[in-house]
Amino acid sequence: MNNAENTNSVCTDKTTGTDFISEFIKEDLASGRFSYVHTRFPPEPNGWLHIGHCKAFYIDFLMAERFGGKCNLRFDDTNPEKEDISYVEAIKRDIKWMGYDWEDREYYASDYYEHLYELAVKIIKKGNAYVDDLTDVEMSEYRGTAVKDKNNITETPPGKNSPYRDRSVEENLDLFARMRAGEFADGARTLRAKIDMTHPNLIMRDPVMYRIRREHHYRTGDSWCIYPMYDFQHPLSDAKEGITHSLCSLEYEIHRPLYEWFIKEAEVFPSRQIEFARLNLTYTVMSKRWLLKLVQEKYVSGWDDPRMPTIAGLRRRGYTPEAIRSFVSQVGISKTDSMADIAFLEFCLREDLNKRALRIMAVLRPLKLIIENWEEGKTEDLEAVNNPEDESAGKRIVPFSRELWIEHDDFEEVPPPKYFRLFPGNTVRLRYAYIVTCTGFDKDASGNITAVRCTYDPQTKSGSVNTDSATAETKKVKGTIHWVSAVNAVPIEVRLYDHLFNKERAMEITARADGTPGEFTDNLNPNSLEILNAYGEPEIANAAVGQAFQFERLGYYVRDPDTSDGKPVFNRTVGLRDTWGKIAKKG
Repeated sequence: MNNAENTNSVCTDKTTGTDFISEFIKEDLASGRFSYVHTRFPPEPNGWLHIGHCKAFYIDFLMAERFGGKCNLRFDDTNPEKEDISYVEAIKRDIKWMGYDWEDREYYASDYYEHLYELAVKIIKKGNAYVDDLTDVEMSEYRGTAVKDKNNITETPPGKNSPYRDRSVEENLDLFARMRAGEFADGARTLRAKIDMTHPNLIMRDPVMYRIRREHHYRTGDSWCIYPMYDFQHPLSDAKEGITHSLCSLEYEIHRPLYEWFIKEAEVFPSRQIEFARLNLTYTVMSKRWLLKLVQEKYVSGWDDPRMPTIAGLRRRGYTPEAIRSFVSQVGISKTDSMADIAFLEFCLREDLNKRALRIMAVLRPLKLIIENWEEGKTEDLEAVNNPEDESAGKRIVPFSRELWIEHDDFEEVPPPKYFRLFPGNTVRLRYAYIVTCTGFDKDASGNITAVRCTYDPQTKSGSVNTDSATAETKKVKGTIHWVSAVNAVPIEVRLYDHLFNKERAMEITARADGTPGEFTDNLNPNSLEILNAYGEPEIANAAVGQAFQFERLGYYVRDPDTSDGKPVFNRTVGLRDTWGKIAKKG
């Protein structure tokens, strides 16, 4: 699809009024600062994208669409020890799945290495950059640190100039060329901007522009042994692409003076940086660094584990691009950091799946139900609605037989108050089928219930026009339960996923009971995955990978790529509203 078609279909948001970024852009266009709008999404290929990135590229593409502009995809790949082509492919795959297309505007900062080197030389020649021999530790000591005074006010005492700061332009040019040529060991020298070692913003205290790293780069190979720092390459890459508005998350606000300094000193296109609040989500970690730790230390099965907040993980869990975009658009664009409730994300998902997911019956914790007055060996085909929200979805045939599977929770020997499901003497309706009355149950030697027995009323078939018995009985029935024919059931594996962390603020770390420092992994939910052997109606065998269903009365589920012991695997995407759970909690 072309960019115009794409943005019209996926960028429309539900926010009302205008946001502060749009206002800034309008001012820039009205003042003549820019005559067009060009944004970019600049991921570093050192991990897979998560839902926080969705907000970032949603804003980038949205602003381009709103103002008739364009949006680039640029990989800021200047950190070779952490980057890989597999991450590049994963990022592109996820953005496309979300519905965005950057057409032929795919760029790489690594393609600009020669250009960036020349700009660094230009700044050296102006006397505003120098080669430094200080080690990282020494540099940090010279730069100084922020401290709090007796009134708890943060201050930044002046730093100290490097003894190499006053090298001549000629010496700096020579040393920088020799850095590129590979004459010096890794970490032996750096190129630093010459700004102000007394600046109250520590980032402006002669930041490093280049460091020596003999690391193989996935695109440039071993042709470079010096690599530009992010704060140097990012504004100059933006400028090279003619980016008008460099939209980034709020943590880069403190970096904006340096962004503007490099643009001014390099005398390049004056891109403008604007910051917005990043997306934070309850029960979730939003950092590629920590997500990588979960993958590497095998707390999860991989980047696409359905418990992960990665786009790939959400996709495998059963989330839809439409639901994620709806969530991001309704969270809105602000300048203030806040914590979004994951329950709202789940609400957006239910809203979307309710309209598109086919209904089907599955029993997760099976208990045998025997209809004693049903003919042995007889099977009846019943009609079931595929989606009451979509008439065009049609109907399906569901087989009904003497022995059925029902949920173990749908029977109680001694029921609690307000329990309207099966118990001795009670009557319920079997979904799409008949009304049945519990006549008894079987137990094994350990006292476990192994089967429930009942009789059915043949005059109460769902949709029946017979009214003599049906009308009278229906008035007495308060409960409806789902079921699966035991003889026709398809064995399936069901994976019940819950929040990966059991703490709303997953990165809120406390000391352990033994007094040792805690880690964020201490907050992992040990019950985030439960695997069940379940049964589904025959139609479930035809489910395609990635197909979403509503398991009636249970929630939304999606077919996973895995197949375990020949059984289809289904992941729980999100549950339905748990009315009974609320009643039970109230006692």
